[in-house]
Amino acid sequence: QVQLVESGGGLVQAGASLRLSCAASGRTFSRYAMGWFRQAPGKEREFVAAISWSGGSTYYADSVKGRFTISRDNVKNMVYLQMNSLKPEDTAVYYCAADLSRENDRWSVFGSWGQGTQVTVSS
Repeated sequence: QVQLVESGGGLVQAGASLRLSCAASGRTFSRYAMGWFRQAPGKEREFVAAISWSGGSTYYADSVKGRFTISRDNVKNMVYLQMNSLKPEDTAVYYCAADLSRENDRWSVFGSWGQGTQVTVSS
């Protein structure tokens, strides 16, 4: 089972950038599609971005497309989420997840979740 630890969250102003990192342990990391989800106060957890095991394919929620970029380094066992042009509505706890699969445009997580990192965007 892959264990995940996120970092890089913080408090920023609208329009700023942040890069989230997810450190994964376990030799099977490179086999899994990885992703980021987020949960704002009072809302359900939602999909943000995903990346295939090779890094060759990426997927984004419409709300972040063109502003966020997901990437991975299978040598370092890391997944990243570069977030640009942040908006107050991006405020949430961001979670890294392992072993994602998509069916009927819905993403499911079959592996581990990280503990989350808080991102707060002020207006």
